[in-house]
Amino acid sequence: MRTELTATNVAQRIEGPLLFVRRTVDVGVNEALQITGGDGVTRLGRIATLEEDMMVVEVLESTAGLGIGDTVIRVIGEPISVDLGPNILGRVFDSVGRPLDGHPPVPAMRRMRIDGMSLNPARRTLPRDFIETGVTAIDLMNSLVRCQKLPLFSAAGLPHDRLATSIAQRARLRQSDAGEFAIVFVGIGVSHDTAESFRQAMETSGALGHTVMFLNLADESSAQRLLTPRFALTAAEYLAFEEGRHVLVIMTDMTNYCEALREVSASHGEIPGRKGFPGYMYSDLASLFERAGCLHGHQGTLTQLPILTLPGDDIGHPIPDLTGYITEGQIVLDRDLDRRDISPPINVLPSLSRLMDYGTGEGFTHPDHPALASQLFAAYAQARKVRILASVMGQEGLSDIDRDYLVFGDRFEQDLVNHDASRTLEESMAAGWKVLGLLPDIELTRLTNEQIERFVRGGVTRG
Repeated sequence: MRTELTATNVAQRIEGPLLFVRRTVDVGVNEALQITGGDGVTRLGRIATLEEDMMVVEVLESTAGLGIGDTVIRVIGEPISVDLGPNILGRVFDSVGRPLDGHPPVPAMRRMRIDGMSLNPARRTLPRDFIETGVTAIDLMNSLVRCQKLPLFSAAGLPHDRLATSIAQRARLRQSDAGEFAIVFVGIGVSHDTAESFRQAMETSGALGHTVMFLNLADESSAQRLLTPRFALTAAEYLAFEEGRHVLVIMTDMTNYCEALREVSASHGEIPGRKGFPGYMYSDLASLFERAGCLHGHQGTLTQLPILTLPGDDIGHPIPDLTGYITEGQIVLDRDLDRRDISPPINVLPSLSRLMDYGTGEGFTHPDHPALASQLFAAYAQARKVRILASVMGQEGLSDIDRDYLVFGDRFEQDLVNHDASRTLEESMAAGWKVLGLLPDIELTRLTNEQIERFVRGGVTRG
């Protein structure tokens, strides 16, 4: 670490969260600074860009009270880092790792840079094994696999926060010998009420004991918002690759993060790209999402479930569009299902888990799990087609099998997708076999005769 340096009378101007400073010392991008204004308040900052005689500093707290002539800059001599240890579990922190729960700071076992570990791609291993979320539409139909990054696409007014909390409370490893499990829960740009509801929900359920929470509030600096997931992911990397735990990171709402990225980019005077977002948004998001994974020689794993709301319900918007290129599928919440009180309102047809095959079936969940999921997908897709047909020509013109599919579609949504209490995979599979029993055998083309006889007509599931 380089010796600390102090500079006075170097501030030139302030624009939003940015402080433009005359460059008088030898520094590097992303180095941490302490900025003390005439009000006596010391704020954390980082060097965002460097020019020959000027540097731009992102102030990670309010710039109110900062002046030009009386601001003192102290260069710490290292990138922004965070002190970590095994006792971070059960703790609640703010955007930049300061305790929010009234307890003292974490005793440091390891100090880590927040810009992520340097991972050799050759050391990465294929995702394996299954994380049970307690949500049938995910576990049964679009399974979450350890080391995967699987985003959840929502929209304004849909219950994504409630679903995020539910998954954080219920998620677990199925194998008794799989190792220790942990949750890193991240709220980005959330209201005070929402942040408090997150914290209370985790405390009352008892899940906070194996959870670390990072909460960034809507009234905090946009520059601070950009660091929130980086602090959280650094904590996750510590738990996964230093402590050997299997870590699930839930981040809501990444759209707020991207909006902050656009705001800070505009303050820098950068040329905007699609819909005003910076051209580097893809690489910036990739620097976060690609921190998921598993490594040779490490027992622990890091899995991500980022949640983002679709601006204007537009799935082609740059935020979900770029996210889709980086991640391995998507879980899609549906406004029509929500109107019909289907909870959680997950539309399984546009949803996809590209790594589902790596964590389900023989040796992972159940040998018959993939076939059941495939048959349910096919049958529900046909049911949706029949609904459209019925809306055009009426049910009088439908065949008997078409009417069976209409009944199946309704029961699929009401009995399978819709549920309040947590379900084990076995319970989800039992519900899936039962709803398939509404269709004649001739339509169950993705199941073997043995599976039809044993599970569909027998009404049991294999343990």
